[in-house]
Amino acid sequence: MDKTKQALLEHLSQFISENKNSLFQKIIENRTRYLTVVLEDIYQSHNASAVLRSCDCFGIQDVHIIENQNIYEVNPDVALGSSKWLNLIKYTEAENNTPAAIRSLKDKGYPIVATTPHKDDVDLQTLDLDKGPVALLFGTEMRGLTDDALAMADEYMKIPMYGFTESFNISVSAALCLFYLSEKLRNSELPWQLTEEEKLDVQLDWTRQVII
Repeated sequence: MDKTKQALLEHLSQFISENKNSLFQKIIENRTRYLTVVLEDIYQSHNASAVLRSCDCFGIQDVHIIENQNIYEVNPDVALGSSKWLNLIKYTEAENNTPAAIRSLKDKGYPIVATTPHKDDVDLQTLDLDKGPVALLFGTEMRGLTDDALAMADEYMKIPMYGFTESFNISVSAALCLFYLSEKLRNSELPWQLTEEEKLDVQLDWTRQVII
């Protein structure tokens, strides 16, 4: 472990309450990067913010945000401060940032699982997490995922539905997927927790957020 970072965390921890320090130490043990969420060009701020809230609640540390036509805006009344506990990675440099974002995630070892009905799809309950970490890709409410996203995805996943409505909105879809898959992870023998170095980096970020 980086002794300099550890010393810095110990120093900064003196400036926050003992209860907050204890809470950080408890929550960090349930954080994961084994699952990560990718949001492609989401335009409704309340749905986008609800996804952040679900990610925090289910212990997902990283959210990757692709901005093409729409700027991702956090609605504070919906997110309720959840964004400051997450790592938000934005892709904004090009007119179409989807290919670069997906390539970046694949380079980090994440297969891309597109959440959409598809002829080769699997159900949420049958998605295989034993193969390794997974990036769940969600699209806009109206159009769904772009052709680039679908073409570059490694797998396609759907949530079983039995009514007349064709789809859930994105915030509900994300919450359902994250609840089921995060529980599946925690009840497995997979190495889903953060490494000690990752825990240290995240706790430093959290502590700075409280002090600033």
